[in-house]
Amino acid sequence: MNAVAAPDVTIARLEDGTLSPQRFDHEAHVYLAWCYLEEWPVLDAIHRFSVALQRLTAKLGVPGKYHATMTWFFMLLIAERRARTGDSDWFSFRRDNSDLFCRQPGIIGRYYSSELLASDYARQSFVLPDRLLG
Repeated sequence: MNAVAAPDVTIARLEDGTLSPQRFDHEAHVYLAWCYLEEWPVLDAIHRFSVALQRLTAKLGVPGKYHATMTWFFMLLIAERRARTGDSDWFSFRRDNSDLFCRQPGIIGRYYSSELLASDYARQSFVLPDRLLG
């Protein structure tokens, strides 16, 4: 995400439903998760982001696109990394956490099987990882 694009992807636009789906790629999801965590404590940020994502997917006619486990996983991982590294701005966080932006193979695959992520249960409720890291 570059400095020019960031203002077009905002919490306000997500929450009021005016965020363009074309601008809401994976990096924009991570950016907005980071923004929510800038504004609210972790559990409040997860709740607000989840509600906003569900509202947006419903408005777009794809309510099943929301994925609770992926949302919680990324929010918790971003919060943990922010606390550990102390990155105070988006561009430092982005630079220091490039693994969060790789789609294939994505970081979530280190923790979750594709079968679990594809399940309705994982889409509707946060579930703990089913892969052990050793």
